[in-house]
Amino acid sequence: MPKRISPEEKSGNAYHVPVMLDEAVAALDIRPDGVYVDCTFGGGGHSREILSKLGTDGRLFAFDQDEDARANLPQDPRLVFIPQNFRHIGRFLRFHKAGKVDGVLADLGVSSHQFDEGDRGFSIRYDAPLDMRMDKRQSLTAAGLLLEMPVEDMHRMFERYGEVTNARTLAQTLARVRALSPIRTVGQLKDAAASIVKGNPNRYFAQVFQALRIAVNDEFGSLEELLEQLPDIVKHGGRVVFITFHSLEDRIVKRFFKEGGLHGHEKDEVYGTKMKERPFDMIYKKPLLPSEEEIMVNPRARSAKLRAAERTGGGELE
Repeated sequence: MPKRISPEEKSGNAYHVPVMLDEAVAALDIRPDGVYVDCTFGGGGHSREILSKLGTDGRLFAFDQDEDARANLPQDPRLVFIPQNFRHIGRFLRFHKAGKVDGVLADLGVSSHQFDEGDRGFSIRYDAPLDMRMDKRQSLTAAGLLLEMPVEDMHRMFERYGEVTNARTLAQTLARVRALSPIRTVGQLKDAAASIVKGNPNRYFAQVFQALRIAVNDEFGSLEELLEQLPDIVKHGGRVVFITFHSLEDRIVKRFFKEGGLHGHEKDEVYGTKMKERPFDMIYKKPLLPSEEEIMVNPRARSAKLRAAERTGGGELE
């Protein structure tokens, strides 16, 4: 029986196991002389696979706001690393005179490295400061957010971003605790909410931490800004590929591809709903899911969904 090749061996880096590596790169349909963007460089697994398909005239622009990712950069003159959030994609591609690109890949998962570095505050496994910043240059941390956010906003955050079942009760409980003493560490947050945990504690706190992480890093705001720029930066026939790990992320991407924008159809006072022209056509009717074999090797891939689309600039909604 042939030896199973693990994602770590395939990508050459254990910093982060790239999810759906082969499917994502295949969906990009890479041209050897093309220009591509990896929006979330991380451990560099997807980038290295893209580079392996490019010829000497190809180029790859890789974004990552986490300074730790820089340590994973390969020595390759075709790669330009941009240490910024991908919400700034258009500005930096213009700065580097990239022109319109042939493909964009965005793996929206948190890297294994970030979960495994206890002092970053992303994981419920370590008692560490409640930080959760992807970009350490920003000032807002999870501790700061819990200290300042109004209780109603906190309720909406836990309900929308974490799908926490008792989000209102959790927000009210944390507000009472912070009135007596700030919640600064992972342990203090878990202690503050211990009496109201619903169901499995690990799953409950994973949802709570997910909501905090999304809010601290404005992840959905960044995603929406990226999507809105894609029609202007991807050339006709170019591909865009998204790997999402959260149902709301996936809905945002799906709606953008299906409706041609983030806010539904345009309204006309005289003629009513005005149909938009879709800038992208979806390549797959349904999202691709990781194989059972990949999930066995990398359990963090379980919730992944891959959607891909091609820049067409034509076709109205049915």
